[in-house]
Amino acid sequence: MNESQSEASVVYLRLKRVFGGATTRSRSSGRSQRGSEPGSEPFGAGRDPRGLGAVVESLTSELGWDSELDKAELIDAWAELVGATTAAKSSPVGIEDSVLTVRCESTAWATQLRIMRSELLSAIAQRYPRAGIQSIRFNGPDVPSWKYGPRSMQGRGPRDTYG
Repeated sequence: MNESQSEASVVYLRLKRVFGGATTRSRSSGRSQRGSEPGSEPFGAGRDPRGLGAVVESLTSELGWDSELDKAELIDAWAELVGATTAAKSSPVGIEDSVLTVRCESTAWATQLRIMRSELLSAIAQRYPRAGIQSIRFNGPDVPSWKYGPRSMQGRGPRDTYG
């Protein structure tokens, strides 16, 4: 008996050899008949139970959900990223084609956040690297349109008198 193997492991491997396992039953498969396959040894490495967090993390990375989860976490943690005051005046709308769109309460806030764009991008890249954010678009509040409504007219409208 090998010192690194427990008695239970040795008994299991002997019974597997005697009564035949998957490798001895299918002789035409071309597998080696000596020893067992890697990872199928009882009490071997990689057979220990893992925590639920580790299982979910490996599942999300295997299915390719890391990027989407990071994007959702970024939108959810906007207040932590920019601070409470700035978060009260701005909110992320969504992420499309690696561009984070943020709606601001006023054009002044949109301008201020445009000035801080590079700092925000570096903070996002550090905390959420898998989100893949390449740029941030800051939109001001919705403004009325001259194109629609009861006072709309053909052409440029009242803007053609603005110098």
